[in-house]
Amino acid sequence: MAKLNGKVAVVTGASKGIGAAIARALAADGASVVVNYASSKAGADAVVEAITSSGGKAIAVQGDVSKLADAQALIQAAVERFGRLDVLVNNSGIYEFASIEDVTEDHYRRQFDVNVLGILLATQAASPHLGEGASIINISSAITHVNTPGAAAYAGTKGAVNAISGVHANELAPRKIRVNVVSPGLVVTEGTHAAGVIGSEMETGLIAQTPLGRVGQPDDIADVVTFLASDDARWLTGENITASGGIR
Repeated sequence: MAKLNGKVAVVTGASKGIGAAIARALAADGASVVVNYASSKAGADAVVEAITSSGGKAIAVQGDVSKLADAQALIQAAVERFGRLDVLVNNSGIYEFASIEDVTEDHYRRQFDVNVLGILLATQAASPHLGEGASIINISSAITHVNTPGAAAYAGTKGAVNAISGVHANELAPRKIRVNVVSPGLVVTEGTHAAGVIGSEMETGLIAQTPLGRVGQPDDIADVVTFLASDDARWLTGENITASGGIR
């Protein structure tokens, strides 16, 4: 039997990359999935089609999780369509690299609004609908301890994600709701291609530092998330799993 049968999951930022892989993996394990997207309706619809054509259940819901009304509407759509909420994956995130000389207020605010405020608002909206055994998984990054030059603002957002997750783990534990973090290393996605990371000297350098000798694929992260969403991880909360091929 699929580990997530009867469960309902919301995955933010699920129209492509890691989020899309997470949505597909949760559905393959039996969950009904709400595929959130901010701008790429076509991408989200393609993820839904992939899930439903394989016999799963999914819907696409637009929303910018850095806006309170959108975060609330996203969770409400999940509850109205599927009747409950068991899993929240806070995956929405953006990243921009800039040297210290090039950091601007907009550079800072764009990333902190989505990467940090988005988690706070989505979790706040979801919390009243989560019951005993529910799971929240926040996607952070190994960059918080790899300390990549030019990533100060982005790494700062992910450090905040780690701290927020620890607080929420303790805050929600009395309700038997688990909160954990997955911190990917470099993963091949549309975003890392667009940012020029894949195929660059940065990728070569990171592979050289990675004991398993390769960059990650979205499914490498999705499989860790589905484990944390399931009852197999029932004794885990407040954990941060670095899924990076061993790079530290």
